[in-house]
Amino acid sequence: MAYVLQVDFRHEGPFGDEMAEAFTDLAKSINNEPGFKWKIWTENKETEEAGGIYVFEQKQDAEKYLDKHSKRMKEFGVAKMNAKIFEINEGLSQITNGL
Repeated sequence: MAYVLQVDFRHEGPFGDEMAEAFTDLAKSINNEPGFKWKIWTENKETEEAGGIYVFEQKQDAEKYLDKHSKRMKEFGVAKMNAKIFEINEGLSQITNGL
């Protein structure tokens, strides 16, 4: 069973290519997290928001990463971060090309 971690927070920039350049090392480090499968990085310049959709093999992997990520975001000055963990319905997700 796989699990989704959904995260979003206020972000004043950078966005686009500048964001990709600024966070390349962070992106590479996420690949080494236990149980990590993939991440989609999200951003909305107009509403000044960013975040991501992650998939982990086990719920406890998602929970451990969320704890680590929450601490890191506080160090970056992010006061409030929204986060949720969901179990993936693999049967339906396969029908809609999600897995």
